[in-house]
Amino acid sequence: MADAKTETKLVIITGMSGAGKTVAIQSFEDLGYYCVDNLPPTLLPKFLELMKDSANNIQKVALVMDLRGREFFDMLFDALDMLGKEEWLDEHILFLDAKDEKLVSRYKETRRSHPLAQGGLPLTGIRQEREILDELRGRAQRIIDTTNMKPRELREKILKIYAEDKQEIFSVHMVSFGFKYGIPIDADIVFDVRFLPNPHYVSNLQPLTGLNQEVASYVFKWSDTQIFIEKVLDLLQFMLPQYKKEGKSQLVVGIGCTGGQHRSVAIAEHFAKELSAHYITHVSHRDIDKRKEQSR
Repeated sequence: MADAKTETKLVIITGMSGAGKTVAIQSFEDLGYYCVDNLPPTLLPKFLELMKDSANNIQKVALVMDLRGREFFDMLFDALDMLGKEEWLDEHILFLDAKDEKLVSRYKETRRSHPLAQGGLPLTGIRQEREILDELRGRAQRIIDTTNMKPRELREKILKIYAEDKQEIFSVHMVSFGFKYGIPIDADIVFDVRFLPNPHYVSNLQPLTGLNQEVASYVFKWSDTQIFIEKVLDLLQFMLPQYKKEGKSQLVVGIGCTGGQHRSVAIAEHFAKELSAHYITHVSHRDIDKRKEQSR
């Protein structure tokens, strides 16, 4: 059984369809919550058992419960009463709402039908849903009206409310790679360093990687490398706050050379070290061992 002194945070996200529950669950995921979208209330007791398991170290959970599971919805109130009896849980209901005309507008923009008005008018479904959810709205600890909010603004509000003290959300991931193996599909920005002198053609450096100090010294001794690093760092230091402000939780920066073994590795390591003073920074080298694997 979980330590009674260590409460597990449980946020139930509910509210009007079209009010922003998808944005909300993505925001909680960025905050490190274990997230489940559209969990039927009938499965909540079993889910709580799994959370309570002594082998389970999940401390923050966010669940979306809405009318997509309306056949189970009447059971939600019994489930909420049950939550209040669990001393190891710190439960919290977040209700997302918006004015009817705004919800109608959003449904028209997405060309989706309301879950309670299949084939009918969206406003009919919205009014039905509001009536059903009225009691649940009254039980919520926090209500957010998203009528005049853009998705980014809703995300910022949730992060501001639920982020733990000093919790940093935005991170930078530097990825070195070899162009001969293709560009990483998840890279947001890619820099090509194939114009720099290549240690591959230096016999004593060829079998080494950019993690080796001799290789790194060779890569960084050229004036072109120093100019490149200075200009790219200046660019990144300008761009990263803009990406963070826009609501991006992670920026993946690809650094590519021919084989992904020497130049890109050394430079990715350097950038990660330089940026780590201001951002959570990760570095990985996708192709650093490809040549060894191919020689087997």
